[in-house]
Amino acid sequence: MEEKNFFQRNMKWIIVLVVIVLILLWGMGKYNFFVRQGEQVTAQWAQVENQYQRRFDLIPNIVETVKGVAKQEQTVFGDIADARTRYSGAVTVDQKAQAATQVESALGRLLVIAENYPVLQSSQAYRDLIVSLEGTENRISVERMKYNDLVRVFDTNVKTFPTSILAKIFGVTEKTYFEVPAAAQVVPKVDFVN
Repeated sequence: MEEKNFFQRNMKWIIVLVVIVLILLWGMGKYNFFVRQGEQVTAQWAQVENQYQRRFDLIPNIVETVKGVAKQEQTVFGDIADARTRYSGAVTVDQKAQAATQVESALGRLLVIAENYPVLQSSQAYRDLIVSLEGTENRISVERMKYNDLVRVFDTNVKTFPTSILAKIFGVTEKTYFEVPAAAQVVPKVDFVN
């Protein structure tokens, strides 16, 4: 009778062990992928917040410039201050996105008001601030788009099989898209008949 070596005697166990090791390596790779993607989403949201901060730094200057000309528009100034306060107190991405939308709405009303004051329109300081604000708004738009792209990639991996099983095992959940509410898509109306 021919004597079998170790590998020949234990071939099925070796195959099982190799398959288990490969599955574990694949699982660890996917876990690390979730971690990397989650960090990219977080970093991109930080970029959105950087642009919000840039906007928030510009807003007081614009408000003060408009205040000097349009003293009767105090409610808009109060709305902007309230929205900025809500943003600074927001903790989650959803809360910050909601507060940023409120800032955008109040800022839109302020810009509509400013258009009705020719003296303000002729001010070089005001025009410079508005150009800076427009640039910042463009940057915010780009950073939001990048954020949503990363969230899409992350969520696709969380939802697709077989990585969805690993996502559940590791406790990985979907990220939230930045969506502009329908109310914020409406052009603000200013009524001067009061």
